[in-house]
Amino acid sequence: MNYSNNRVGIRYALDHFGGADPIPDSVLFPPGFSSANSSYTFTIVGAGQFADGNFGIDEQRQLNLVDNLSVIKASHQLKVGVDYRWLTPFSSRGPYGQLAEFSGMSTDPGGALSSPTTALFADSIAHQSDALISQNFSLYAEDTWKITPRLTLVYGLRWDVNPPLKGKNLANDPFTVEGLNNPSTMTLAPRGSPLYTTTYGNVAPRLGLAYQLRERSNWGSVLRAGGGMFYDLGSGSLGGVSSYFPYSATKVFSLWPFPLSPQDAAPPLLTVSPPVLNILVADPNLKLPRTYQWNIALEQSLGSSQSLSLTYVGAVGRDLLRSTVLNPASAGNPDFDFVFLTDNSATSNYNALQLRFQRRFWKGLHALASYSFSHSIDISSTDAAFAYLDPVSSVTNPNTDRGDSDFDIRHSLTAAVIYELPILGTHNVINKILGHWSLDGFLFIRSAPPVNIVGAQISAGVAVLMPRPDITPGLPLVLYGSQYPGGKAFNPAAFVPPPIGQQGDLGRNVLRGFGAWQTDLALQRQFHVTKGITLRFRAEFFNVFNHPSFGSPNNVLSSPLFGQSTQTLANSLAGGNNAGFSPLYQIGGPRSIQLALKLQF
Repeated sequence: MNYSNNRVGIRYALDHFGGADPIPDSVLFPPGFSSANSSYTFTIVGAGQFADGNFGIDEQRQLNLVDNLSVIKASHQLKVGVDYRWLTPFSSRGPYGQLAEFSGMSTDPGGALSSPTTALFADSIAHQSDALISQNFSLYAEDTWKITPRLTLVYGLRWDVNPPLKGKNLANDPFTVEGLNNPSTMTLAPRGSPLYTTTYGNVAPRLGLAYQLRERSNWGSVLRAGGGMFYDLGSGSLGGVSSYFPYSATKVFSLWPFPLSPQDAAPPLLTVSPPVLNILVADPNLKLPRTYQWNIALEQSLGSSQSLSLTYVGAVGRDLLRSTVLNPASAGNPDFDFVFLTDNSATSNYNALQLRFQRRFWKGLHALASYSFSHSIDISSTDAAFAYLDPVSSVTNPNTDRGDSDFDIRHSLTAAVIYELPILGTHNVINKILGHWSLDGFLFIRSAPPVNIVGAQISAGVAVLMPRPDITPGLPLVLYGSQYPGGKAFNPAAFVPPPIGQQGDLGRNVLRGFGAWQTDLALQRQFHVTKGITLRFRAEFFNVFNHPSFGSPNNVLSSPLFGQSTQTLANSLAGGNNAGFSPLYQIGGPRSIQLALKLQF
């Protein structure tokens, strides 16, 4: 039994660093609110942002009950188990927030700057706290049967039940809608209606075997194969339901004078009645996503210290979660602006051939190398990103989004070597200085990932929707030349924004970014200070050849830097301001050297 609790709070404060003069709360917040209980964010596109105030506290509480029973009888190893999880996420945000974005200034014919207020977008947001409940229940049974000394069979079943997220009480229950098939007549469902109907037939079988083909000493062969069905949680992006109606209310101002007047800045009233700016819902018949996986592998020993394996891996995903956006207001429904829908319209297919060579330590050398040739295709690589729908239709053909997965890497090679350097000479002093050093090497090579080109931005309150553009016939999609970072760039003239509310004819993830390779080296030695104390010295050289690896080109058509890579691979992998590792710890940065001493006792 386990109980855990995690709390995360975010607060920003303006200070006097560098001679800055902090803006008083009376300028940023309407009467009755301040940085002590509310938040404010101001963004200058392309230049940065500042934030001030209390952005709230998120808390996750989990109770986990797990029990397993194992029984060994004759040639069978039986296992049965149960897993129950009870989670109660709680979010306590400030009662008020304001988001402002300044995208630039235009000039009049005489060259003077026009009023900067014509380029400001702002949101005035009221929040309320919420307390939700998520539950998961699983049972499994498995048997490992050693049929003969050379043949082992593993088989089992797993049963999963995952009810939809709900409120801790009726006052915290999320809302859903009725009539998804017809946005023009869609209505708000009574509070307490489940986001989707719980399914109970989620039984997943598993089967695997291992067979020793040959028993020759140091030249044995083993064949392994397996397959199974696996269910995922049904929540997905629905976990963010508390960021939508009725837990917040938003007033949106476009091309508005700034700062907002006290009347405009005042928070909107929280309500549980239409009209609804944005709401997150699920298909009422939502199923748990499932994946079918299978593999077959042949492993061959090459002497006493080396082995080679060849593996085929396949997987197909069905009823996967996909997030799309409906715009009932465009269909004449005054009760809803945007409805963010999670359904089962995504699928995926993955196939891979994997090679691996391993040499265990022998005569001072250890080596490991692996290569994969794979292809992953799907309709959606994540349910956290929303696909844009026609504003009138409730359903679009999901196959328009079928393409290479966001993470599809066709070729990937990694190799690592550890070599204990030989001792030069037999003199005791020379041994102490030159002995017991080891050299580590790492090589990483991969082909280019896909890049999804998106067109003009369409604001939807809490989200920005960016449909793909149309292709201009007769023009190359990619330009090559030394004037471009990495030697290539996407051609801006080859793409045009589609009509508002439509998806362009450019396919998803059609273009590719840049491949990458990098070599790292490390030299290390361990010194024995006393019987129980050792000192380890290590010198590490990352990207020792200082080979430049570029991040994917800018994929937003409306950006002035569209089509060009603007950062190294390490920076592009680092994520946003509050996400991901530092670029220092990512592959694809400039050459760097690190010296380390570790005292062990």
